[in-house]
Amino acid sequence: MEASRPTVLSIAGFDPCAGAGLLADIKTFEQHKVYGLGISTAQTVQTEDKFFAIRWEDEKDMLQSLEIMLLRYAVRAIKIGIVKNINALEKITSFIHQKNNTIKIVIDPVISSSSGFGFWNGEMSETLLFEALSKTFLITPNYNEAMHLFPSANPKEASRKLAAYSNVLLKGGHNPDDPGADYLFSKNKTERLDAVSTAVTAKHGSGCVLSAAITANLALGFDLVDACKNAKIYTEQFLNSNKTLLGYHHV
Repeated sequence: MEASRPTVLSIAGFDPCAGAGLLADIKTFEQHKVYGLGISTAQTVQTEDKFFAIRWEDEKDMLQSLEIMLLRYAVRAIKIGIVKNINALEKITSFIHQKNNTIKIVIDPVISSSSGFGFWNGEMSETLLFEALSKTFLITPNYNEAMHLFPSANPKEASRKLAAYSNVLLKGGHNPDDPGADYLFSKNKTERLDAVSTAVTAKHGSGCVLSAAITANLALGFDLVDACKNAKIYTEQFLNSNKTLLGYHHV
């Protein structure tokens, strides 16, 4: 395929209400004028406020599809959403890195849904986590996810530890003391990203939208700081698009 738009890929779950996961990522990519490819990690049964069931896709099928996409298309950046466990995450990142180590990988570590369903089933291996992060450009945990990755540390301390392996954007949506303020950690620097407005309406899938917007901005050539700032503005517009839990991507 010849196209003037850069190509990006989402590896995420299929949410039938289209608020989160693969469908939300593709909407976000289109609004950023990048061409979005998609590979499903799971089929979920859910609405924006209730989670009923999940069926994980076969790992071999996912990797086969990934290989075909990477052989056929010049993918610049990849966003990874829900995966079954840390072992699956490490396999996917290693596969991408083996095929093309110039691709920027953004991981949104979705450990539980906004409706309360847990995805990683308590499974955690620091060895596999660090292996995955060493091949990753950015990870975007919220405060709860950062605490899950490093249970003995507070979210900022956890993010600093993670930053030894990958850049970390600690999302502030779950921080009651400093709502809306994100922190971008790299090996030698921490930058605070303030919200334009804290008067926003909560949305199902807002974390997916933010990480997908960052992925799109990276593919468009923005550096990490500007990619995160641009994505934050886009996500705030998404949050303010209406008063329901399902946001609009174009208003």
